[in-house]
Amino acid sequence: MNRHKTKTVILQTMSLLLLWGLCPGAAWAEPAAFPAAPEVMPPVPAKKLAIVIDDLGNGMAGTEDIIELPIPLTVAIMPFLSTTKRDAEWAHAKGKAVIVHLPMEPLRGMSRSLGPGAITTNLSDEEIRRRVEAAIDEVPFAEGVNNHMGSKATSDERVMRIVLEVCKERGLIFLDSKTNYFSVTGKIARELGVKYVENELFLDDVASAAHVQKQVGEIKKRLQKQETCVVIGHVGRPGKKTPQVLREAIPELERQTRFVTVRELAR
Repeated sequence: MNRHKTKTVILQTMSLLLLWGLCPGAAWAEPAAFPAAPEVMPPVPAKKLAIVIDDLGNGMAGTEDIIELPIPLTVAIMPFLSTTKRDAEWAHAKGKAVIVHLPMEPLRGMSRSLGPGAITTNLSDEEIRRRVEAAIDEVPFAEGVNNHMGSKATSDERVMRIVLEVCKERGLIFLDSKTNYFSVTGKIARELGVKYVENELFLDDVASAAHVQKQVGEIKKRLQKQETCVVIGHVGRPGKKTPQVLREAIPELERQTRFVTVRELAR
């Protein structure tokens, strides 16, 4: 091998040794590391589940457990009660959505659980409007209204037109709890252009953990067939059962759906 070729080979060898940090006198640097592969996040489920919890506002059992759940949800707060403002401010501070749980006349009797400031079908137009406005003003951070009881009132076109007119003026949604299959709320909401959504399922109409678990199973079945689901639970009579079952169900539900507030599903 002639001198020129020998020099070329030596230079090439030196270059390779320098590249790998093996040449005497060269910095003992490690080879450049390949960039780490970006962490692959699981896809966000497209389906949406809105959970609404009724009957806050009176220091009812389960209130704290519901507000502390680590998911977006909506709390429906009764106006004019002992913890109305506290619960609304507390829930809002914890990132929960707030709506007014408006007491409305049922078909059967006038239960004491109806609460103060109730909307009844024997009231004048002016009094209905006054009571709806007062209830909304009573609940801080309210972004909507739903009916507490109300199987009679929600089937009365005169009453619901006034209620929904106030909602439109205030920029609020209306959630029909669907205590009456013959509710006229949806029809009038569409006429007035009020954003509206309907409850599909009560979580704890039977106040046992087993029943709430059964209803969670029903949510999963529905979300296999449809894109969204709206359900209602309660504080009070179910106590801690509803929040406990929900807390346990969150990981599995999150693989199937995304938790949202009810306003996101109102159309």
